[in-house]
Amino acid sequence: MKKNKRVGSLITELLSHPSKQYSYKDFCTKFDIAKSSLSEDIAIAGEVIAEEGIGKLETIQGANGGFRYIPSLSSNKLDNLQRTLASKLSDPSRILGGNFLYTSDLMFDSQLTRSMGAYFAGEFANLKADYIVTVETKGISLAADVAFMMNLPLVVVRREAKYSEGSTVSINYFSGSYDRIQKMSIAKRAVAPNKRAIIIDDFMRGGGSLKGVTEILSEFDIEVVGAGVAIASREPSKKKISSYLPVIYLDSIDEESKVIVASFDRAKNADNK
Repeated sequence: MKKNKRVGSLITELLSHPSKQYSYKDFCTKFDIAKSSLSEDIAIAGEVIAEEGIGKLETIQGANGGFRYIPSLSSNKLDNLQRTLASKLSDPSRILGGNFLYTSDLMFDSQLTRSMGAYFAGEFANLKADYIVTVETKGISLAADVAFMMNLPLVVVRREAKYSEGSTVSINYFSGSYDRIQKMSIAKRAVAPNKRAIIIDDFMRGGGSLKGVTEILSEFDIEVVGAGVAIASREPSKKKISSYLPVIYLDSIDEESKVIVASFDRAKNADNK
């Protein structure tokens, strides 16, 4: 196989399996080439991926070393993503009343969630997480993309226990969005104790749901090492969690004037573990 075809095949494989670690032997055998030739191919593939603004190739040293593709978004691609979200969110027809917005179309737009997934994967790449965790239902699509990008299992916390999941652990938590006590549960078989998790959600107002997920995971001695949300409300300014990373902020909703203000000036520098 000629070099240009090898590089194309290498990029295709890496993009299809983000965050998966490969050994040099895997591709030396596949292409029937020496390690020195593969190193050149990897360098070229890394340049292409970097120039496209979709991540980087990381080399791992040592006896069990190799290389892997780490997804991320360049600053330009992140800016375009945030501008697109801000524009879509500003549509006054989204106002449902009671300061609620219709966002299901955004959370089930595979192009948007894939881009947001790449953003979170790049930001959380070094957290050494074992799980991506979300709460049903609108955040599942985004969380699934993050899990794919980070090559991690996805765990869905249920609003109500399902018989098909076997034994569960349940807690009650206060939801600021709905201003009432709600319940969430997780199957005992879904996670193992003493692990690390990243929480992904579609929307955060006061942080009650994320705090609830943190508490239910603590029942398994699982440490939450990061939290990412697609849209974070500016108000209330004091959240129930201290550390999170949003893609975009929802500044205000004026039902009477039919005006929605969304911004992303601070989202790039949000306080996050």
